[in-house]
Amino acid sequence: MTRWPRGRARGPRRARIPVRKRLLVRLLIASVLIAVCSVAATTWLAIETTTRALKEEQGQALADDMDILARLSGYAATHPDWRDVRATVRALSAQTGRRIALTTTDRTPLADSAPPGTSLPPRAAATVDPLHTDTYSERGAQRTGIDPRAVGPYRLTAGERATLDGLARVRQRCLDRYGLPTTVTRVPSGRPVVTEDTGAVGADPDATDCADGRLNTPTATEEKALRALQEQAGGCLTRLGLDAGTPLYLVVDVTEGLVPAIAGKFSSARDARALHTAQTCVDSARRAQLDPYVAPVAELFLGGGAGDAPPRFDMSPANKAKVAGAAGLVLAVTVAVTAVVATRLVRPLRALTEAAQQPPEAHARVPVTTRDETGILAEAFNDLAERRERLEAQRKALVSDIAHELRSPLTNIRGWLEVTRDGLVDPDPGLLSALHEEALVLQRVIDDLRDLADADAGTLRLHPEPVAADELIAQVAAAHRVAADAAGVTLRTRADGTPWLDADPVRLRQALGNLVTNAVRHTPRGGTVTLSAGREGDRVVLEVADTGTGIAAEDLPHVFERFWRAEKSRSRRTGGSGLGLSIVRHLVAAHGGTAGARSTPGRGSAFTLRLPAGTAPGDP
Repeated sequence: MTRWPRGRARGPRRARIPVRKRLLVRLLIASVLIAVCSVAATTWLAIETTTRALKEEQGQALADDMDILARLSGYAATHPDWRDVRATVRALSAQTGRRIALTTTDRTPLADSAPPGTSLPPRAAATVDPLHTDTYSERGAQRTGIDPRAVGPYRLTAGERATLDGLARVRQRCLDRYGLPTTVTRVPSGRPVVTEDTGAVGADPDATDCADGRLNTPTATEEKALRALQEQAGGCLTRLGLDAGTPLYLVVDVTEGLVPAIAGKFSSARDARALHTAQTCVDSARRAQLDPYVAPVAELFLGGGAGDAPPRFDMSPANKAKVAGAAGLVLAVTVAVTAVVATRLVRPLRALTEAAQQPPEAHARVPVTTRDETGILAEAFNDLAERRERLEAQRKALVSDIAHELRSPLTNIRGWLEVTRDGLVDPDPGLLSALHEEALVLQRVIDDLRDLADADAGTLRLHPEPVAADELIAQVAAAHRVAADAAGVTLRTRADGTPWLDADPVRLRQALGNLVTNAVRHTPRGGTVTLSAGREGDRVVLEVADTGTGIAAEDLPHVFERFWRAEKSRSRRTGGSGLGLSIVRHLVAAHGGTAGARSTPGRGSAFTLRLPAGTAPGDP
């Protein structure tokens, strides 16, 4: 047993909550974490956005650098020197906003968009050499590494261009007749090339008669250049064991222009390697052939160009101080706002805690000051306290009713046994019958309480099976007909068809039996009790109607409550245990149905059970 010190009230003690677990502290920590994450995320986003913008700028600068290199390479491919390149350099500088400087390989200035005397960047951005272009960085470069605009002696004369243009138009009209749309393009040497809009000419076998060998035959200018190229490549071919007179031909392509190649067919991998080496000889000879027609190699310098390091976002000390100050201000405001909000939240929670810690018999309430979640919680707490108070009153009444129900038959049994033991009354059959009747009343109360306890605990067992509703009410009527006849009450049944339901027939007979017993008890002599069964949609409706005294409208909502009676002065022996209708409601709810009642005072009452409909045996 707990001993309390004298002079100290045994009221509830407020539990001491650790500081780290208090709601106010948790809210403050959460707000600080949120603020820190928000500031960090915002800073990261700003840095990423700025860095991305700088990278995009750098990407655009690289694209401009490629355009500058391509323009200057094209100039070098079409001019034998750099004499007139200054105008091109100034135009490119104005267009891109970059400094552009060209020098020879020994850093002798050729052209510069910057004012005289401006120092050059530490290293060149690229080398401008039309005979040795980078395939991956120079757009339009050939696989041979020669700028396609460097045509030199292969440039056609005006007459040759006119002749080839005429042949190209003839071929184009011929292909049009076969429904093949074509386009005429021109390679840098001036030669026209006919191509289909969807691919190379010659893919359609029906258009073979449109092939014109004259269009692809080298002109006099090209023949002369090829002979010169063959002479220059002769020595290299001879060293490889090939005939110096091996014929050369031109490969014409829109993207590669004119590419001289070795003629002949090779059947083995060794011959293919020899062909590749021979083609290298031809390419070297072609560079030597084009060298007099192109500008010398030059170094290209770009102000702030590709040679610089990639942009990097770096805050200055002043910017770092601004960011730190803004972050601190955000944190301070966040903590202050959270403290105010948390205080307003914690105050009603403390009131709820104090009310919950009051003794149970106090049924404490809390004031509802807001309409937010806390206010709703306070209302729910007050409703809970009210229900608890009501349930406590019902519990006390239930205990009193149970004690009274059990005391009456036990008192009678004890009294008769005592007087019989003292010899005052002989144990004749009448006395034994009276004692047996009292024992039955006691057993009925105990059975009803056990059924209610099973229903409350959810352990009420059901054994469902297909049940015909008309047979069910007939069985119940047969079981109670003797009692009804003894009371002078007519018991009738009425069924609309043969509705079926899946239910426990024993429990349903118990529920209907309680209703019939109650109806017979409240129906005067000469009255009628009717059991009916029918179907409404997916429900089977069972009804017990009487022509008794009825129930008042204000009492009707309480008829299914335990130990409730409309006539408080009525004898419990004549009125039953007061648990029958409550058991009916639980039995019907266990079957997934509902129980209801309607009544007209002076004309009778009707109790209706609505249960889920079932299927007859053998139906799908």
